[in-house]
Amino acid sequence: MPKTASLRPSLTRLAEPMESLGGLLRDWLPRQRWFAGKDRPVTELGLLSMTELFPGCLHLLVHAGHAGHAGHTGVPSPGGALPAGDCYQLLLGVREHPAPRLGRALIGQVQDGPLAGLTVYDALHDPRSAQLLLDRLRHPGTAGPLRFDCDADQQVPAGLVPRLLDVEQSNSSLVYGDEYILKVFRRIQPGVNPDLEVPGALARQGCHRVPAPVAWFQTKHPFQATLGVLQPYLRDASDGWTLALHALAAGDDFTAQARALGAATAEVHLALASAFPVGEPGENGRTATAMNERLTAAAHCVPALKPLVPGLRAAFAALTTCDVGPPAQRIHGDLHLGQVLRAGREWFVIDFEGEPSRPLSERRSAHSPVRDIAGMLRSFDYAARQRRPWRPQWARRCREAYCAGYAGRAGWDPRKKHGLLRAYETDRAVYEVLYEARHRPDWLPVPMAAIERLAVRGD
Repeated sequence: MPKTASLRPSLTRLAEPMESLGGLLRDWLPRQRWFAGKDRPVTELGLLSMTELFPGCLHLLVHAGHAGHAGHTGVPSPGGALPAGDCYQLLLGVREHPAPRLGRALIGQVQDGPLAGLTVYDALHDPRSAQLLLDRLRHPGTAGPLRFDCDADQQVPAGLVPRLLDVEQSNSSLVYGDEYILKVFRRIQPGVNPDLEVPGALARQGCHRVPAPVAWFQTKHPFQATLGVLQPYLRDASDGWTLALHALAAGDDFTAQARALGAATAEVHLALASAFPVGEPGENGRTATAMNERLTAAAHCVPALKPLVPGLRAAFAALTTCDVGPPAQRIHGDLHLGQVLRAGREWFVIDFEGEPSRPLSERRSAHSPVRDIAGMLRSFDYAARQRRPWRPQWARRCREAYCAGYAGRAGWDPRKKHGLLRAYETDRAVYEVLYEARHRPDWLPVPMAAIERLAVRGD
C-alpha cells in the first residue's frame, strides 16, 4: 500500500475543511443506522479530531450540523454554547485497493486533496483493523489524544477472531472469539459514558447481573469522552426480545421468565442505589415539566400526536398529586427486552448507555426506578404486537408477572404506583413515537396504539 504509508504527513492538511473526505462523508453518514440526523440534511461537516491509529486507519471525531436544528450536542464552542448538531466517532480504513470482502463497508474513492485516488471505508468491517484495535486495548497507552486502558486483573488473549455484529443498534459492536464484545460508541458527548461507569461500579458492588468492563478507550480532545468499552461476551445467551418472540410464535407462556426478569431488575436497582448517591423523593413536579417539554417537541415533529396531547398532559399532571414513589437513583435509562440476556436460568442486564438522544448529563443523573420498569412494560407490548392477531392478554400477563417479581425483590410494588407508572409509560411511548418516526416509520403504529390508550384511560 504505497499511498497509505504516506498518510502521516497529510494529516495536518486534512484538518482544514476536510476537502478530501467531506463530500463522501456527507453522503455516507445519513445512511448509517446509528446516525441521528436522518430526517435533517447535513449542512455542516467539520473535523474535530483526527489520529492515525495505525497505518492505513484514521480515527476521526466529526461534527455534523443540520439546518434549522437547535438540538443538543456534545461539541462545546469557544463561547461555551452548544452548536447545533452532533459529534460522531469514525474509524476509516484507507487503501489503494480494498479487498473485495469490504464491499459493504466502502465509503468511496477520494477524488481530490491529499488522499486523492485512495479508497476509504468503515474500518470496523476490516478484520485486520479490528484485530489491531483489540491489540491497542490489550496494551494500555496513548495515540495522540486517545488513551487505551484495561483492568489489570483481566488478561485478554491475543489472536481472537473478530466479527462485526450485524444488528440494529445505535453503536457498533465487535465480538472477539465469542469471548469479548467491544462496543464502539458512535455519537459522542463529553464525560464518562454510563456504559463504562455503571458496569464498573456494579462489579465493585459484587452484582453479577452485569458483565464488568475489561478494557476501554477514551479521548481528551476536543473534550474528555468515552469512545468504547470491552466486556465479556455471553456466548450462549439469548436476548429477551428473541425469547419473547419465540414464546409468542409457539403459543408458550412467558410469565415465569417475566417474573424472574422483574426480580433481576430489582436486584440491579438495589445495587445501583448502593453504588451511587440516592436522591430525595418529591421531584415529580420537575419531572412532569420535563415530560411535557418532550411531548411538545415530539408533537411538533410527529403531527399524529397533536390531537392526543391534552390527554397525555393529563397523565403527566397526575405526577403532582400521586404518591411520590421511591427515591430517585441511578437507573438503566433505556430498559427493554433487547437490553437483557438470559444464559441458563439467569438474566443479565446490558447496555447502560441510556437513550442516546438524551444529553449525557441527563443520562448520568438520578431518576425514578419506575422509569426502567415502564420501559420494560412497554417492551412486552411491543413484542405482543409483532404477532397477528395482537395478543394483549399475553402482554398483560407478562406485565403482571414482571411487576410481581420486582416487588418480591425490591420490597415495593410498581402496580401500586399507578399514577407514576402511567406517567412514565406515557413518556416512554412519546419517546418511541419520535424514534420510530425518524428511524422505522413502519413501526410507528405500535407506540401510537399505546399513546391512544394512555391518553384516554392509562390502563
